[in-house]
Amino acid sequence: MKDLFIKTEQQREWLEKLSTLEEPFKGNAQQIDKESSFPSEHIQALRKIGYTKITLPKELGGEGLSLYETISLQETLGSYDGSTALAIAWTLLTVGELFENKYWDSSKLEAFAKEVEQGAIINRAVSEVATGSPIRGGRPGTQAVREGNKWVINGRKSYTTGSPELDYFLTSAWIEEKEKVGFFLIHKDTPGLSIDETWDVIAMRGTGSHDLLLNNVAVDESDLVELPTYNTGFKLNGWLLLIPATYLGIAQAARDYALRFANTHSPNSIKGTIATLPNVQSYLGEIELELATARFALYGAAQSYQDSIRKEAEGHTLTEDEGIVIVNAVNTAKHVVTNAAIKVVDKAMRVVGAKSLQRSNPLQRYYRDVRAGLHNPPMDDITIKKLAEFALKQDETKKENEYEVQ
Repeated sequence: MKDLFIKTEQQREWLEKLSTLEEPFKGNAQQIDKESSFPSEHIQALRKIGYTKITLPKELGGEGLSLYETISLQETLGSYDGSTALAIAWTLLTVGELFENKYWDSSKLEAFAKEVEQGAIINRAVSEVATGSPIRGGRPGTQAVREGNKWVINGRKSYTTGSPELDYFLTSAWIEEKEKVGFFLIHKDTPGLSIDETWDVIAMRGTGSHDLLLNNVAVDESDLVELPTYNTGFKLNGWLLLIPATYLGIAQAARDYALRFANTHSPNSIKGTIATLPNVQSYLGEIELELATARFALYGAAQSYQDSIRKEAEGHTLTEDEGIVIVNAVNTAKHVVTNAAIKVVDKAMRVVGAKSLQRSNPLQRYYRDVRAGLHNPPMDDITIKKLAEFALKQDETKKENEYEVQ
């Protein structure tokens, strides 16, 4: 069924390129998890094949892959090694978002494009312990103060995924003189910038999601690249679907393991393999159903998002309700996929049994890793609340229209 969502020759070509990395990435994944070490060799390998620039427009030296196409690649990479896939997903979605929306001054974007073309990677540094999830509207404690023709930034950011290899940190800070949150483009070698290796969790252990420390970091005025009109410091966008795509890949890996186990495991209490047992077939069928549901939600949301972008490019301005529908579609897909991934891994472990809990077994790693998806934005409660609010608004509008007709 996965093949149903491969639509272009470029997708196929890139899936073939990625396949050359399958064996080494899968072979290293267990050790990366055990040591909680960042997969720098994996990132270098992805740079070498040009994967880090696939969402950069072709006219700027990239591959120009669409969101839809990139999702299929991220899903595949996630099945090889979840930590590597999640780390690089943030770069791909940040680049995709920046050049799609052209948030920055054109000269700044063009200069940055040259860096990406050469393999530079980036992530937004937004989260802070005191504010919680950035989409909940907390004002960042990180401060930026103008001193002459420089901005001086002080603060600490948490969950800075990919930090050991990031070349740029797109960092949010509160600017008192503007009474706004701004984003600053900060190079890794800027004096005062350092990484505090705080990442010590049970899931996605190889993502290098350490704390970013900013101690009197001075940047040029032009490095204030964004002054968002939204007030949360974090704008939801379709490119965020690359995150659930990663978790879907992990779920696929769990499915593949369970299927192979069922077809080969033959205890002496039965004739043949456990694949012939009704309860095992039931679990495997439920796994297929979860994956199919997740894929239709994910790729459907991606297509809807791309259609909305195309319509805007053609001069159609989305109404407020149309915009909400697209945002809700993206949020719903994330909710459906991450929760389906958890269910898939759970059912795969039920097929394999107690063996799945052995530390040498990849299923226990998949089990821990997919759980992390619940804590990537948007969280489930926000998605459900927004769906309810929109449904109530639609019903209220319908009632008002009916009253006017009467």
